[in-house]
Amino acid sequence: MSNALSIMVVEADRERALQIVDSLREAGDFDIQVISEPTSLARQIQATQPDVVLIDIANPSRDALEELALASGPLDRPVAMFVDRSDDGLSAAAIEAGVSAYVVDGMQPARVKPILDAAIARFRMFQRMRIELAETKKALEERKVIDRAKGMIMKARGVDEDQAYAILRKAAMDQNKRVADVAAALVSTAGLLS
Repeated sequence: MSNALSIMVVEADRERALQIVDSLREAGDFDIQVISEPTSLARQIQATQPDVVLIDIANPSRDALEELALASGPLDRPVAMFVDRSDDGLSAAAIEAGVSAYVVDGMQPARVKPILDAAIARFRMFQRMRIELAETKKALEERKVIDRAKGMIMKARGVDEDQAYAILRKAAMDQNKRVADVAAALVSTAGLLS
């Protein structure tokens, strides 16, 4: 089983596809698959799960660009897009669709490897940021639930905030659960009873 980076190249023109494959072969040991028909891109990506998708498109429209970018699964893998020309707003649309690298003035063999490296690095950076954001949102939601549960305990038992938290913490330890899970169960149960 090969540990080579798998790259799906999306290029309708056979000659350009061969140039891309040759430049990738010169740059390193890659497992390369070429797709000439972008209409089946999403299905083929789902089937092969490449590590990176390189798209070469001569004259993109906003709709075609977004469709290609979204079909490439930009949240699952780095996507590098090479275009011959770009109208106003197309680069922003590509980046918003999740493209990791958007290169205007087409594919040039000498630039393929550095652009590929940059796309992978940028994808990993944004992936870390998405994970951190999701964890932060989860922690904030858990904090809100804990605060609601403390408020319910304070009202029901006539205790202060520190005592309410101590009650929650003890219940969590007794049940071998996290404080956030016990608080969520308490809030959920109270919602059913009201």
